[in-house]
Amino acid sequence: MTSTVPASLTRTAEGSALQAVLLDMDGTLVDTEGYWWDVEVEVFADLGHRLETDWREVVVGGPMTRSAGYLIEVTGADIAIEELTVLLNDRFEKRIGRGVPLMPGAARLLAELSAHEVPTALVSASHRRIIDRVLDSVGRHHFALTVAGDEVARTKPHPEPYLAAAAGFGADPWRCAVIEDTATGVAAAEAAGCRVVAVPSVAPIAPAPGRAVVSSLEQVDLAFLRGLVVDE
Repeated sequence: MTSTVPASLTRTAEGSALQAVLLDMDGTLVDTEGYWWDVEVEVFADLGHRLETDWREVVVGGPMTRSAGYLIEVTGADIAIEELTVLLNDRFEKRIGRGVPLMPGAARLLAELSAHEVPTALVSASHRRIIDRVLDSVGRHHFALTVAGDEVARTKPHPEPYLAAAAGFGADPWRCAVIEDTATGVAAAEAAGCRVVAVPSVAPIAPAPGRAVVSSLEQVDLAFLRGLVVDE
């Protein structure tokens, strides 16, 4: 986890109960879920195996070890998880070397959060090497804190990444708004006690108490996020 704020930071945004905004990366801020699937297809093709499109919904949003392990199991590929994760990360890093496209509304939302000095974190199941490369495109100045999947003992769908981010800001998890695109990420955020905005990318996500579902980040602004977090 990298941070540019003291762990004691508890700033609220202009009196709002909202203390921090925590954002997923792949499929939420940047349009890279398709990149990951293309890379997985290419790597397994090199290993002599063809991936079924139905498997994409299983691996999307999950930690690298879970996704890699599942694909090894269903294909019967003769490769260790550790070796496969290196191949996948190498291929993905090469794919995004020239930059990554932002999701519609992402740039505007990040600029608004920065302008209002809302503590903002990037919380991803991707490894640190990938996050750092993506930040070159997204703008690392937007994030006071970032949490990578290989920096926590248990990554999504476990709540640890979001609990770590909230703790890094000295914030109460229930006063944090999380934006996610997959059921795995939503499960992690809700288990941490955060309020969640789901912006489904590959598979649908149903509305639920404490969870808002929108079709695009273009529907999300600071006022929307503040409305999710109210004193009880």
